[in-house]
Amino acid sequence: MSFSLAAYVTATETEHGVVLLDERTGRYWQMNDTAAVVLRCLLDGGSVESAVSTLRGRFPDAADQIIQDVTDLVDALRAAKVMS
Repeated sequence: MSFSLAAYVTATETEHGVVLLDERTGRYWQMNDTAAVVLRCLLDGGSVESAVSTLRGRFPDAADQIIQDVTDLVDALRAAKVMS
């Protein structure tokens, strides 16, 4: 499955992650560096599984929680119609 931001969403890199802006509503999401890693992976053609694998390499002690966290992030972005 491929992922993309909605046409009305802009992403801006920051020192600590990424900020997404929904230009229709003015709502924005400030994503920390870890969430930004997931977003970049998905937008670069990766899968949820590859994003999980990347995070497991960075945070081996949190391996059990990573799948749920990545899934929750993807679900939240889709529910907000920010990403498809």
